[in-house]
Amino acid sequence: MLYFISSSHQPAFNLASEEYLLKNYEEDFFFLYSNSPALIVGKHQNTLAEINLEKTEEENIPVVRRLSGGGTVFHDEGNLNYCFIKRGEKGKLVDFQKYSQPIIDTLQKLKVDAKFEGKSDLTIDGKKFSGNASHVFKSKIMQHGTMLFSSDLKRLNQLLKVNPLKFKDRGIRSIRSRVTNISDYLSSPLSLDAFSKLIIDELCISFPDAKAFELNNLDKEKIELLMSEKYNNWEWNYGYSPNYSFEKLSNFPGGVLLDVKLKIEKGLIQKVELDGNCIKFERINSLKNILQNINHDKITVLKALKELKLDDYFNNLDENQLIKALF
Repeated sequence: MLYFISSSHQPAFNLASEEYLLKNYEEDFFFLYSNSPALIVGKHQNTLAEINLEKTEEENIPVVRRLSGGGTVFHDEGNLNYCFIKRGEKGKLVDFQKYSQPIIDTLQKLKVDAKFEGKSDLTIDGKKFSGNASHVFKSKIMQHGTMLFSSDLKRLNQLLKVNPLKFKDRGIRSIRSRVTNISDYLSSPLSLDAFSKLIIDELCISFPDAKAFELNNLDKEKIELLMSEKYNNWEWNYGYSPNYSFEKLSNFPGGVLLDVKLKIEKGLIQKVELDGNCIKFERINSLKNILQNINHDKITVLKALKELKLDDYFNNLDENQLIKALF
């Protein structure tokens, strides 16, 4: 077992590190990392259906899809994340409780009554502080989890607040639970770094063969390449979402109404239906054709609209309002 604490706080880098180590090393790994603010989406989720897009854009929060399933989570500097990569027997690889045990044992030694509950949650006083997810690759398991240590829970709730009525799909929906921070239950103050070191100490008790590890320059180069090719790309973070339908009725000043219905497949807008009292119906079909077969992405849609005069298609509707209606 090799262990390390990541020196990077880039969400895309740390998620790429998980995949790289899983697929390119034979050794078992345990590592900890803390990310700068980001939303981390489960592999099988519809990204737009999980995040507050307006708030996310307003705060310039990166959104990154991870390799494992499960729900969307918020990371910040008060959130410590762990990752186990372990070889094992096929069919017996997934064991959430086993790989969560060093976390529980560390907290128990700090007189915090942490428990494993349900399928993959860690709780204190009935409130969730850690969710876990896994990904199987050949005869190896990658299990990773969040740990809310001193995270901004108000910000978490704001960024994950979304209107569920806009989307219809077969994606995995996040289940919102009552959450709490570990730091609220400590008898004396403890830094995140100190907590990280205590977890490493506990790991070394559970796995006596554990040895310290650091990424070398070649590792970092390959991780950065994977990050640029996958984890920083719209196609993975948004376009990989399952096919979905988007429906939204917008009410703008002056009594302007616009009803939008879209069908999205592999991230591309395949069908557009528009209705409302602001539409010039004799021209609207040409706009629908322009919107078809492009990414359901604000930048892409804005680029498609750039050369158009919206007055040719709508009465009393500007570009910002149209974009708001489409997302």
